Amino acid sequence: MNHDNNQEMFPLVDEQGNITGAATRGECHNGSKMLHPVIHLHVFNSKGELYLQKRPEWKDIQPGKWDTSVGGHVDLGESVEMALKREVREELGITDFTPETVMHYVFESARERELVFVHKTVYDGEIRPSDELDGGRFWSIDEIKENMGKDVFTPNFEEEIEKVPTLLK
Repeated sequence: MNHDNNQEMFPLVDEQGNITGAATRGECHNGSKMLHPVIHLHVFNSKGELYLQKRPEWKDIQPGKWDTSVGGHVDLGESVEMALKREVREELGITDFTPETVMHYVFESARERELVFVHKTVYDGEIRPSDELDGGRFWSIDEIKENMGKDVFTPNFEEEIEKVPTLLK
């Protein structure tokens, strides 16, 4: 069975993204609220549909929920741009895309605090979800709006859509 590596090292940051230290995944996800950076990429096709990934049941955070196209942690020693390219390649098999920076914000749940760097792109090529995911598919904007608040999506996806309403034009 797959599982997250609780010994994986993450940088700790302040709310501007300046590195202040380091901690393990386990330490960052145990309710300590140590702020650590993550990347999100919203992948739209030219029809305006948004690709969402399905989180596998073995994930330590929000198993089985639909989530942002790509989401992942910035590893210790990595820049946001490096993490974005690595995660997009690892999760969806995409290597040729042009990301547009949207914003960054702090997301907080009962278990963690993340500094989320949000990007978007338009991509019509092949998507090959990795075994890190339980697949994924393109959703129409209406379909996403109809399912908001129904425990279908991760809370951070829904919060992000609320913060950036222009994502769902």
